Amino acid sequence: MSHPYPSETFARALVWLRRDLRTADHAALHHALRHARQVWCVFVFDRQILDPLPRSDRRVEFIRDSLVGVDAELRALAASHGVEGAGLIVRHGWAASEIPALAHSLGVQAVYANHDDEPAALARDATVRGRLADAGVVLHTGKDHVVFERSEVMTLGGGPFSVFTPYKNAWLKKADAFFLSSYPVARHAGTLAPRPAAEPGVPALETLGFEKTNLHTLRLPTGPAGGQELLDDFLTRIDRYGELRDFPALKGPSYLSTHLRFGTVSIRRLAREAHARAQAGSRGAQVWLSELIWRDFYHQILYHHPRVVTGSFKPDYDRIHWEHGKQGEALFAAWCEGRTGYPLVDAAMHQLSQTGYMHNRLRMVVASFLSKDLGIDWRRGEAWFALHLNDFDLAANNGGWQWAASSGCDAQPYFRIFNPVTQSERFDPDGRFIRRYLPQLNGLSAQLIHAPWTAPPLDLAAAGIVLGPAGNYPLPVVDHAEARAKTLTRYAVVKAAAAPGSR
Repeated sequence: MSHPYPSETFARALVWLRRDLRTADHAALHHALRHARQVWCVFVFDRQILDPLPRSDRRVEFIRDSLVGVDAELRALAASHGVEGAGLIVRHGWAASEIPALAHSLGVQAVYANHDDEPAALARDATVRGRLADAGVVLHTGKDHVVFERSEVMTLGGGPFSVFTPYKNAWLKKADAFFLSSYPVARHAGTLAPRPAAEPGVPALETLGFEKTNLHTLRLPTGPAGGQELLDDFLTRIDRYGELRDFPALKGPSYLSTHLRFGTVSIRRLAREAHARAQAGSRGAQVWLSELIWRDFYHQILYHHPRVVTGSFKPDYDRIHWEHGKQGEALFAAWCEGRTGYPLVDAAMHQLSQTGYMHNRLRMVVASFLSKDLGIDWRRGEAWFALHLNDFDLAANNGGWQWAASSGCDAQPYFRIFNPVTQSERFDPDGRFIRRYLPQLNGLSAQLIHAPWTAPPLDLAAAGIVLGPAGNYPLPVVDHAEARAKTLTRYAVVKAAAAPGSR
């Protein structure tokens, strides 16, 4: 595999784990083990990231429990080569300070890490690189989190793609066995070093200042073993992925997104499995591979256009005037709390708050509803997802929200506005998903549950439903047809800006 690592060897090296919580097929670990005679691994619970979070956050618990699995893997790998006492070093503090301090205490000459192209991470890494360099220690970083990164897949003109289909075609043309192969780790694990007695292992969640969540009652397995468990299950049904993935009441998705986010599974492993099955004719595998390519696409967009973190990919869309003030706040609160009066939207928002997960089809529906039915700035929805999603990934979250709001690269046209009722009727026809998260609507028929306000009074009474502020389910906060017309007017500034002579 191509990589930026030099060929020199070191007496001692440190591997800094971040969004790559596994040992198998791990690029940085592979190169460190090959080029150093003693290797330690560390994870830092970075206070820059953790301090702003609520004290009950499923992601922190997922990371903590996954580190237990990584620690066990490291100890087993070292023991298989006759090295006892190895294990993961875990620190809690500011990563920009903890990594240089640990490098100094261990006496390493090099630190290895995998790329993280989020702007805040790049700034952090630049600080760490400078502090290490001042101490005579080199920081080596390379690709691991995506199949193709940064400028590996470019247009014929040498620029980054901004349209998905030609990017996908170029990606598929380049993706051969070389780029999809694994980085062997186990054969080189004899250079793993015992963990110093003074260095702590994986702390309890409470030690970090966080509380236990409902993570384990959600049946989301953690760590590399959990990722493998979910992958094994998904591969038994991948052929039907294309048929089932849009129906939230069915077991269609892979449910691997949180594992991909934190790197407890290797993207190369997933892409290799999908690619092989796609080439063998599996339609489901072809669709899933396309989803993995979308992930690479959004990561290269973020790298080449970091301005998307705060603004629209298409700058003209920043001219849109969004709802604000008392009315805007009331609408946003109704959306966040799942009380818009549109059952599919509300059920999806309850799924998010209760589980930290939201089905991908529903992410599109609720994002379209927020920006195009309620007229709320997509950035507010993006931030809400960032706070609550177990699998929050800046590149994918930003890309998805800008797609829904039509402000992103290769996004849906601004005049395409999801109808939350027809989406509900199409993708949850029997109301099974709605009933799971809005049990107060259980008594309605499959025909009426998608739009309770259209139900005859006798049907509402028989189902025990009272609509409105004093009832047990709200009336719609907006009329979809009226909201659609208002949105087309709101987005007219974009159309006007694109007109000839408008600049």
